[in-house]
Amino acid sequence: MTWPAFRPTGPFFHPECEIDDDSRFGAFVEIGRGSRISNSHFGDYSYCDRFADIANARIGKFSNIAASARIGATDHPMEKASLHHFHYRSDDYWDDADRDEDWFARRRARLAHIGHDTWIGAMAMVKPGVTVGHGAVVAAGAVVTRDVPPYTIVTGVPAAPLRRRLSADTEARLMALAWWDWDHATLRERLEDFRQLSAEAFLDRYE
Repeated sequence: MTWPAFRPTGPFFHPECEIDDDSRFGAFVEIGRGSRISNSHFGDYSYCDRFADIANARIGKFSNIAASARIGATDHPMEKASLHHFHYRSDDYWDDADRDEDWFARRRARLAHIGHDTWIGAMAMVKPGVTVGHGAVVAAGAVVTRDVPPYTIVTGVPAAPLRRRLSADTEARLMALAWWDWDHATLRERLEDFRQLSAEAFLDRYE
């Protein structure tokens, strides 16, 4: 993914994206080629790579979403006589039948929440209604069916914790610092420290 030579503050959409009118995008957001975004909000600096499919999601700042990830994947009605969408997309099949708007409203209300400074790996899936905490990592190919605590790495199908990213003390200090709320000029001023310092040294300098 590359920005154009003239970089706008965002959002920037690569070709062949499908974006609905209910989606919102913050500054410096980038949406990769062929991605589909529906009823989703992206915080500042977050991006998704190619062919991401994101629906009914609220995504924090600085989220890193890899290629072909799926967030808020919609469900079929498993408790009914049929799984098929003919009974809620009925107007596609009969001229005298309406869509089941109550079904669509329930689906849109089941939001997935992705925290600040998160990493969603390639071809990972985050199910509706799940929260991925700040600083968490979802490994490539994982299927997340339960909430992920902050700064936790999860892997597998269904996803389970692998380990913590950092010590509990460092995680708590980062959450309190909330550097993701710093303005653009402050981020630039402290860029070299983001590059060079460990998380602990960074905290010692800026707490």
